[in-house]
Amino acid sequence: MIWFCAILVGALVSVADIFLLAENKSAKTCIHAVIRDVLTVNLSAFFIMKNVFKMDNLFTGATHGPHYESKYTLLALAVGIVFLCLIGLVNKSLQLERVTPKHRKGAMALKVVSAVFTALGCAAYTGTLWGKEAFGDLTPDQILINLNSPTEGTDTGVYISLFEGPVLTTALVTALFCIVVFSNLSLVYKKKEHSLKVIPALAVRIISFALAVAILVGGCAYGIEKFQLLTLYDAYMSASSYIEDNFADPKKVELTFPEKKRNLIFIYLESMENTFFSKELGGYFEENLMPDMAKLMKEGISFSHKEKGFGGMAKTPGSGWSVAGMVNMFTGLPMKVPVNGNSYGQPDNFLPGATALGDILEEQGYEQSIMFGAEAAFGGLNFFYQSHGNYNILDWLAVKEKGWLPKNYKQFWGFEDDKLYEFAKREITRLHKTGKPFNFVMETADTHAPEGYLSKHVEDKFWTRYANVVHYSQGEAVKFIRWIQKQPFYKNTTVIVVGDHLSMASEFFKDVTDYERTIFNLILNAPEKVTDIPKEHTFNRKWAPFDMFPTTLASLGVEIEGNRLGIGTNMFSGEQTLLERDGPETVEAELKNRSNFYNNNILVDWSTVGKN
Repeated sequence: MIWFCAILVGALVSVADIFLLAENKSAKTCIHAVIRDVLTVNLSAFFIMKNVFKMDNLFTGATHGPHYESKYTLLALAVGIVFLCLIGLVNKSLQLERVTPKHRKGAMALKVVSAVFTALGCAAYTGTLWGKEAFGDLTPDQILINLNSPTEGTDTGVYISLFEGPVLTTALVTALFCIVVFSNLSLVYKKKEHSLKVIPALAVRIISFALAVAILVGGCAYGIEKFQLLTLYDAYMSASSYIEDNFADPKKVELTFPEKKRNLIFIYLESMENTFFSKELGGYFEENLMPDMAKLMKEGISFSHKEKGFGGMAKTPGSGWSVAGMVNMFTGLPMKVPVNGNSYGQPDNFLPGATALGDILEEQGYEQSIMFGAEAAFGGLNFFYQSHGNYNILDWLAVKEKGWLPKNYKQFWGFEDDKLYEFAKREITRLHKTGKPFNFVMETADTHAPEGYLSKHVEDKFWTRYANVVHYSQGEAVKFIRWIQKQPFYKNTTVIVVGDHLSMASEFFKDVTDYERTIFNLILNAPEKVTDIPKEHTFNRKWAPFDMFPTTLASLGVEIEGNRLGIGTNMFSGEQTLLERDGPETVEAELKNRSNFYNNNILVDWSTVGKN
């Protein structure tokens, strides 16, 4: 059907070309015009659909809905009209004549408004395309939180792609639009003694304004739909008491630590999910991208949502990006942004009312460090870890200050994971030598979307760059864990390895369908009295990142009154999680809504209000 539309449009454009513009109507000239017009118009239309509208399978209409052929016909006709105008201008059948508008101020105001609308609409559309490609499925909360947080530490490639994409495209489109609108030109059709104003200057201004409004409305509508902004509005217009009703306050819950406190090494693997395993192991792909991790899984406890095969945590509202994943797993709470403008990423103002894992371990005398390959100020993580546990922060800036890297060193977000593991060994060794129980947290970065960081040691074994990066990254993580297992402190150390969230590499996952993607998890060397649980406690579980908070403490041998902290549940206990008790749909709907309890008690610490 699409081929019929292409031929029909080409034929219509050819007829208009021959009868309106061509001086010579010989058979040879007509054949040449038909071939030229059909090919040029349709190839241009397909190019626009592929590169501007980012559509795939252009010749299979069934994949694009019932009106695909009609939309293509309209687009191709628009391209054909533009093409005919260009031909007419070249052979002078069409001419541009400058006209002075009668009402100059009104005309100028209309032009300026049209230009502004065009720029805003184009920015909204191209910015949405860029955001989806660069960061995947951003949630409304994530957008608002990041707007309120510092941007230090962002990979420079993000800024470059932003300039090369939305900024450059918007500037180019707006400039071309202004050239047409501000020129005060009329399009006149002249053939022999006949002359006709095809598009008067006034019509140009009116059409341009209508087009600008359409661009603005279309661009904004596209962004609103893709980033679920109406969902955010609806959620914050509806209050929910769900978090308050299910909140177990860590300040009030009795926690009993073992006499000999265990060390904790908590490893966040960027974007690591169970999808990367082969189908026979519970993943999605025919080839196993995580063979080394699959072997390591046999040595520990991993909670799965499946009967057989590796599985893990579900993505829940307020947990789908790095900062949010950490907040969920260390406070037992989702990360939410209020409508009253409370900002994240400020000293002493990063969830000041929450009690985090770092707060609890600091009170128990733990020495705590966290290491990033990026700058910790990104998303306000430095403020989170400083105010909730007084961690020693070793980020890209800190390691350069220590002289571990040259002052001008920058790879990817800061420094690559090859160096991260090397530096982590130094810091863990130092922590052990303090003689105190320690908590070491680290986050990798090489598997960050959209394509990851390609270490010079990565082998080209799989079908895409990202697959190769994932395979290399999981292997290096296992090597690092094997080093930990050989250290003298390991017998009294629990090691937890989790994905911080689902991967945002949207292009890599575009064909992953009919599969429930879940976040990777593995707990190694927890005390036997904790891991000696019925098998059914580890399979067919529905759970969320916030359940990791009490589960992590339990893996250190801590007895938790009621087995719940925040809104999380200790997975070792076998108690029902909120997702198991209420169902994923209910939990998701409730967590999306505004929580006055969260805004008034977690975002604010009333014990410090009014104190200096």
